[in-house]
Amino acid sequence: MSKKRKISYVLIAIVMLIQLVRPSKNTGDAKGLNSIATNVEVDKILNTACYDCHSNHTEYPWYCNIQPIGWWTSHHVNEGKEELNFSEFNSYSLKRKLKKLKEIKEQLDENEMPLSSYTLIHSDAKLSAENKIILIKWIDDTKNNLVDTIPHQNL
Repeated sequence: MSKKRKISYVLIAIVMLIQLVRPSKNTGDAKGLNSIATNVEVDKILNTACYDCHSNHTEYPWYCNIQPIGWWTSHHVNEGKEELNFSEFNSYSLKRKLKKLKEIKEQLDENEMPLSSYTLIHSDAKLSAENKIILIKWIDDTKNNLVDTIPHQNL
């Protein structure tokens, strides 16, 4: 047997074996008790463009069952949830909530989210100018509602 053929068999065996090592999937509830308050319009946008990476529920395409794509996706989702998790938003401190809302707005203004690597495959996740206006208004309203919950001191 030639050296090239042996190397080919070893590579095929490795590819087959790594299919057995599967990451855990993010299949919880995106809209739990601690999820962020939205309206129907905003929820539709967040569900399409954000929740796969920033909630406790990800809709996995078929190719995420192929390793190492599944590993990469799992890592990406975990990083996204670590940065911002809409499913856990109401468990954040007031300071963190306000900071995250400010960061979301900045990301929208700078066209940094959703990531281009995500919208390349999920074209429906691209945010239109109208979507951004809706989200920014919702962010401003949410921030104002949060600020209104801060007890005001009589001066």
